[in-house]
Parts: sequence; structure tokens; C-alpha cells
Amino acid sequence: MCLHKNVKMEIVYSKQAIKFLSKQNIFVRERIINAVKRIPNGDIKKLQGRSGYRLRIGKYRVIFDNDGRIILIEKIDNRGDVYK
Repeated sequence: MCLHKNVKMEIVYSKQAIKFLSKQNIFVRERIINAVKRIPNGDIKKLQGRSGYRLRIGKYRVIFDNDGRIILIEKIDNRGDVYK
């Protein structure tokens, strides 16, 4: 993953990600949003068998991809359900 700290990245959330965040309480929502804003810092690993990356935030996972300028948040879910 080639992310430069000096380049301002635009973050785009999918419909599923927005729906998941809207169902969470304010503390969980803020925790996830703040972790996403700190990308490329955090517990990030490349996904195997498909394109993209995952960000671990406690028991939650954020599946995302980037093209250098835009970070697309594809899916946010609980650890056991996000890869299905």
C-alpha cells in the first residue's frame, strides 16, 4: 500500500458502511471514523484472494481499497461477518 502522509486523501463511504455506522452508538461510530481518518496508520493488512485491505478496530473490521487519492470504505462489520 503506497500512501504518503503528506497527500490529503479523500475518504468515500459505501452505502453499506454508512448504514452500519448509523446503527452504532456514538462512541463506536466516533472510534471507527477516527481510525479511518488515521489510515495508513493502524492495524492494516492486505486481503488474500481479493483486492483491498482491512483495518482492525477492536472487534470491528473495515474493508477498504485505495487508488492513491481516494480511500473507498467498502464494508464495515463485526469481525466474524465482514468477510462473508
